[in-house]
Amino acid sequence: MSRPLLIHGGRIVDPSTNLDEIADVLVVGGRIEAVQPGLAGPEDAQRIDARGLVVSPGLIDVHVHFREPGGEHKETIRTGAQSAAAGGFTTVWAMPNTDPPLDDPAAVGFVRQEARRWARRGEGGARVSPVGAASKGLAGVQMTEIGGLVEAGAVAVTDDGHPIADPVLMRRLLEYTQAFDIPVLQHAEDMALSARGVMNEGSVATALGLRGIPNASEAVIVARDILLAELTGGHLHIQHLSARESVEFVRMARDRGVRVTTELTPHHLTLTEEAVQGYRTEAKMNPPLRREEDRQVLRQALIDGVIEMIATDHAPHHYEEKEREFDDAPFGIVGLETALPICLHDLVVSGDMTLSSLIDRMSCAPARAMGIEGGTLRPGSPADIVVFDPEASWLVDADQFRSKSRNTPFSGWRVTGRIRRTIVAGETRFEDSGSTT
Repeated sequence: MSRPLLIHGGRIVDPSTNLDEIADVLVVGGRIEAVQPGLAGPEDAQRIDARGLVVSPGLIDVHVHFREPGGEHKETIRTGAQSAAAGGFTTVWAMPNTDPPLDDPAAVGFVRQEARRWARRGEGGARVSPVGAASKGLAGVQMTEIGGLVEAGAVAVTDDGHPIADPVLMRRLLEYTQAFDIPVLQHAEDMALSARGVMNEGSVATALGLRGIPNASEAVIVARDILLAELTGGHLHIQHLSARESVEFVRMARDRGVRVTTELTPHHLTLTEEAVQGYRTEAKMNPPLRREEDRQVLRQALIDGVIEMIATDHAPHHYEEKEREFDDAPFGIVGLETALPICLHDLVVSGDMTLSSLIDRMSCAPARAMGIEGGTLRPGSPADIVVFDPEASWLVDADQFRSKSRNTPFSGWRVTGRIRRTIVAGETRFEDSGSTT
């Protein structure tokens, strides 16, 4: 059992309890004991001075790729969890498109056990929850044994990396998962419309001589699956929205009471197709970076709450893979260690969103929407906490990442906001020295 912990003098920002004030947080037995000004705490409590810092519920990311098993040269469960903690995340959902995929209970159990093993050795980071494959071998044909996956620890199902293309399979998934109260996560893409494209369809792709992916490749699947979710009553979660048309379909679905949730990545929030100029493979991702009009619609939808949450789609790749010609390089970027400062700069420093609203999108909302224990500092809840300096300025240096991979378009950016400490179940999993560059 860890020692009691007293975090004193910080600005407590907890949207789940409408709290934004200077106060103290007392942690006992790995859970929140009290949040109020002037707490003394037990004599043996570890004391953390949080004056000038923000103390909030730990961040939650429902979309990461940790590559283990099969891609340990890119990322492992250990390095991924440590990277998450360095970014202020206390819970992450690991996608099943590994090698072999997480399509049976043994594979799902392996991910949970590995995360716990490293935590017991004092080398853990964020909590890692496995997401099971929706279909056997991610082939989109035969539904996995979802009951067995859930019993082994799966918190959702998806074929992420591949869309669930068959509407009959999607309908069955949305029906069957209701028995376990878990969502179906969808990578919304019509592969025939994408036609092996490598970036957004438009003038930039034409100028670069690259095959484009139209907005419609995403939007038609979003529209189809919303209708299926309405038909079945299942929980549909649409991953990494990128197209303005998709936002309109989601908005209409909400008006009709359809059970659909959505996410936006920091890179789709802040970047456009222009980032690909010069054939920059670090800006190659799927769905691709879209036009400025799309970015503005997505950004406003996040501010308005039409898009409930931010998720990184952390997708590590080895340096040599990203050094290939643009057509041959893999999709994806790492994002866990830059997510909060990128979003702070774009949304809060700009004055378009309050800090409390941002914490809601990165912590409370994913917990609320996905039924995750966390996303709050309410007494009795798990002591999953992030402490950060909202005004610290620093230069993104990918060589300093805890992740094994360095594929980011944000390297060299000067950002604001630095994680000082990440606490999981009352135990410090990441601590920063406090220096800035």
